[in-house]
Amino acid sequence: MSISNNEYSKMTDKASPNSPVLPNCIRAFLFGGGICMFGQLLNILFERIGLNSEEVKLATPSTVIIITAILTGIGVFDNIARYAGAGTIVPISGFANSVVSPALEFKHEGYITGTAFQMFTIAGPVIVYGTASAFIYGLIIYIFKLY
Repeated sequence: MSISNNEYSKMTDKASPNSPVLPNCIRAFLFGGGICMFGQLLNILFERIGLNSEEVKLATPSTVIIITAILTGIGVFDNIARYAGAGTIVPISGFANSVVSPALEFKHEGYITGTAFQMFTIAGPVIVYGTASAFIYGLIIYIFKLY
């Protein structure tokens, strides 16, 4: 049975209706901004309890990553992400979720062949290219500071 391109297009349009763009953008903005605001509140909290600026710079993203990992592990973050859309992907919480989700999904294959191998399937390219870009950028800065 063959289907024409026009018929196939009609079937796919019917099966996957267009998303409401404006409400999705508003939700993404509010949730992404809320995550960033939470990070700022953590900054203020850590400063008030006496951490110096270097410690605050380490404690804030670490706390957001840990909270996201826990929420992903108990299945709450995926529900939030389904509703908030890109608002949860852009901040550091999205990166933490992209590391934890595959680890949980493949844990039935074992700690080494499942969790360890699959943990960086999504985040791995970001880590590799981010590290390589930072190295190249640092090298360029170093070369130009010599002259």
